[in-house]
Amino acid sequence: MDVFQEAVDYLEARHVPIVMEAEPEVLEEDVFHEEGAPLFSPLVTTMTLPDTPTLLTEKEMLERRLVVLKGILESEEVYLNELETLLTPMKALRASAGTSQPVLSAQQVQTVFYQVPELKQLHHDFYCGLKARLTAHCDQEQEQEPAPDLKYSSDPETETKHKGFELTVGDLFLKLVNQIGLYGGYIENYVDAVNVVQKCTQADPRFKTLAESMMSNNNGSPKSRTKYTFEALLYKPLDRVTKTTLVLRDLLKTTPEEHQDHPSLQEALRLSQSFLSGVNESSQSRRGVTLTHEKRRQLIRDGFLVDESDGELCLRHLFLYTDLLLCTRVKPATRGKQDQYRFAWYLPLAGLRLRCFSHERTPEAQLRLHTIRTKMYQLHKQLQQHVKGYRVRSWKKPEQTELLLLTLSPVYRLELHSPNGKSHTLLSSLYELEKWKEAICKLTKENIEPVPPDLLTLTSACLKLRMTQTPPLHSSSSSFAQKMEGLCGTLAVVIHSASGLQQPACVSVCVEVDGFDFYEKQAQTHSVHALNPQWEQELYFQVDGARHMRVICVRQLDGQDWAVLGKTSITLDPKSLSNRWRKQSLNLGEVDVNLSLKYTNHPPDPPSPSSQQQQPVFGVPIETVAQQEGVLVPHVIRCCVEEVERRGMDEVGIYRVSGTTGDINTLKTAFNCNLCEAVTRLRGAEVNAVCGVLKLYFRELPEPLIPAELFQSLAQALDLTDTDARSSSLLSAMKSCPDTNRNTLLFLLHHLRRVSERQDVNKMSLLNLATVFGPSLLRPPVTGDGSDGAGIDISQEVVVQVQVVYWYLQCNDLPQPQISLPHDTDTEDETTHL
Repeated sequence: MDVFQEAVDYLEARHVPIVMEAEPEVLEEDVFHEEGAPLFSPLVTTMTLPDTPTLLTEKEMLERRLVVLKGILESEEVYLNELETLLTPMKALRASAGTSQPVLSAQQVQTVFYQVPELKQLHHDFYCGLKARLTAHCDQEQEQEPAPDLKYSSDPETETKHKGFELTVGDLFLKLVNQIGLYGGYIENYVDAVNVVQKCTQADPRFKTLAESMMSNNNGSPKSRTKYTFEALLYKPLDRVTKTTLVLRDLLKTTPEEHQDHPSLQEALRLSQSFLSGVNESSQSRRGVTLTHEKRRQLIRDGFLVDESDGELCLRHLFLYTDLLLCTRVKPATRGKQDQYRFAWYLPLAGLRLRCFSHERTPEAQLRLHTIRTKMYQLHKQLQQHVKGYRVRSWKKPEQTELLLLTLSPVYRLELHSPNGKSHTLLSSLYELEKWKEAICKLTKENIEPVPPDLLTLTSACLKLRMTQTPPLHSSSSSFAQKMEGLCGTLAVVIHSASGLQQPACVSVCVEVDGFDFYEKQAQTHSVHALNPQWEQELYFQVDGARHMRVICVRQLDGQDWAVLGKTSITLDPKSLSNRWRKQSLNLGEVDVNLSLKYTNHPPDPPSPSSQQQQPVFGVPIETVAQQEGVLVPHVIRCCVEEVERRGMDEVGIYRVSGTTGDINTLKTAFNCNLCEAVTRLRGAEVNAVCGVLKLYFRELPEPLIPAELFQSLAQALDLTDTDARSSSLLSAMKSCPDTNRNTLLFLLHHLRRVSERQDVNKMSLLNLATVFGPSLLRPPVTGDGSDGAGIDISQEVVVQVQVVYWYLQCNDLPQPQISLPHDTDTEDETTHL
């Protein structure tokens, strides 16, 4: 529990009202973009304690001040134990320096422990003085505990006489800071001390054993012993001198201006900040790392990604430098302490190879995600009831749950392969991974030779170097307050087509939205192999607090690998979106994507399992499938036709030669469950199995594509001797079909005609194709269903089925099909270039 949380719990236990403020803005000086930038920043906040003097009473401020002082005391105790641990081997090393086999020379001992005893004595005096005053104050507080009815008096005179005014510690802090110059010598010597430790660790096994197994009793108990390395202990004073400035700022926030300590603390803070500024200026030039081409190591970008290590998924903070990628583990701040970064791994950028791919979640993972999302949704609904007067503690649980969602939800992977044989895999959204890939590729092209980093110093500097302050949580208090500005309801996106490709490619479009993580935040069209691909595919998003939409055009490579052709991000403005379709053309760089948007505002629905988002397509009326997909020609038909035209037009006996039953059933199952997965499987399946899936779809329709009630009229039309009358009758029958049936039939007929154009190679004429498809597309009415007309025998039935399809295939006036439903708008189409 951090200091602020303890203060909150303390006040809540005494029924003191809490007013929450926005976090103070991070000043520009907090962020350094170079590794050579200062390690010591007096402006980095260590405790998330808001500025509250204008909102809290003096009594409340003084109660918080007491909690802060207790946290400082505990932190000082830990620091003294660490200095004691560092000094433990000093006497033995000095003694061995005068022997014939010294571990360290006398000069090396002096370098390693320079100024450490003095620093320990300085903080020991400060610790003893602070502990004595806090103990005396707490003892007096217990003796003078007010009666319950007088405890929360709002009388100003009573407030100013609060016992917190009696506790003065400003002189102790001022005395400490007046001697902070001791740290100047330590900092000047730090690099030399680390070099000695590193060299001796490699050269002398005795010193290596000592340097890697130093123990500290942080709480005075053998059970709470902490293991340190020598280098880690040497860094502790550097970290502490920064904390001294930080705690002074936090302490001053909770000290009323009328308090006796206020002037002393202000002066102590000024001196401390001045000291650190001087250290930064003097150490800047020495600590810079110069790379090839006279470049300095510089922080390019950072952010939170999921790291897949040893089969486990962990949220990590990554830092991309000019010559390397550093992965760190974030250790959240505990009481009286500062956030810390632990080294996880690093990869030099020189020779680094990248591979991008996606994967499907297992049913078990889908179920777990649904359970977590449902829990998150319920927590969110509870918090909505306390938007104006929530408790600070109420945010902890939803933030933890959302962190889990951030870790488990990504499906896109970026593999990093180093020439030294090391590999790591990062996961995130497709848009975010592409930004990282672009930044890494740009640096690898510059071919900068890596300089071995000081990993301890580099990792310790992460807190000061970070540009991304926290994980991207939408359930934080600030995001929660702003979420009403975003979309809440259903966002429908129709991906129409793309243009601008230089050559035919297997292309799909991925759409991502932001907002709370109760629902799936990304969806992708199926792949289409074409120069000007057309999808006409609807993607639906349940959104809550969505403010941005990202569109990414992806080219499918071999297997599951992909390459991004272009991407863009647009702002979702509730005022410009409505429940009518709005068409847009987005420029993604290399390609343009045409899409339509429609937004329906409504209270958020409970999350539904992802497995229920797609309904089966086989054995379902074609009108139902088309309505679900928002098209006139179902995707399963278009995907199979596109795949046949891509690689099956020259296959001998195409549509006549049967595919393997197992392969056909596998593809059928995939189409019933996941369209994108089905299209991926389609790419690797035998083309005869693809044809088998298409024929199976038409055979399993509950009602034939050409309605059964037209069978008799079509049979009679074939008997007409007048050619014009026969054509008119047959075309009239086609026009009477429902829109989905008619357009699907036309789509298939045009495809079969293109197949027959290659009959000199594939041996499939129009008559052969009509023979294959006739029985699947046209069936007579079932006997006893009440249909009029005389029955015909089976031989005549087959003749009618084949002849009707054959006549349509030969028709020169065959209309062009309409693939998708029109998405009309009230205004002209809007073109957006981003």
